[in-house]
Amino acid sequence: MEVPAAAERNKGPILAVLREYAAPGALRVLEVGAGAGLHAAHFARALPQARWQPSDIDPRALRSIAAFVEATGVPNLLPPILLDVSQGWESWGDTQPATLDLLVSINMMHIAELRCTQPYAVDGQISPQSNVDFDRSLRQRNPAWGLRDTALLRELAEANGLCLERMVDMPANNKSLIFRKL
Repeated sequence: MEVPAAAERNKGPILAVLREYAAPGALRVLEVGAGAGLHAAHFARALPQARWQPSDIDPRALRSIAAFVEATGVPNLLPPILLDVSQGWESWGDTQPATLDLLVSINMMHIAELRCTQPYAVDGQISPQSNVDFDRSLRQRNPAWGLRDTALLRELAEANGLCLERMVDMPANNKSLIFRKL
């Protein structure tokens, strides 16, 4: 089980946002790019009405998630699935968007190609300087990576039947973006 410091630090603030959108009844949640699995375990424990499906493409991440599933024994935390979101949702098997109540993606957009889509550029502006530096370092490692502009994400969402409902400021100059089906 991997325990990334950033995941540990951000799990509380992210859970606070999720609680606002987690209805009291049964929920089916897909976490795309669940990474180590710490968030999945924390959120599933805190939201027992949510059937939490973690996913990732990285075999190392899938092993860490599986270790969290086994160690925590949380009944609503499902075993991880291999999911490549760069492929169309038609290839996602039983995990189809129409069957989900929530789709959660944490710390993924900036290290994935845009077609797969956490700090963001807001209307073309990146701030503070630490995020400017972070964006530069990401793009040096891989030109397809980098902070995504919220205006572009809003356009892409609308073209796919979603609307950007809300932006929530998070610790360490991050944001949570909440998209809703139109």
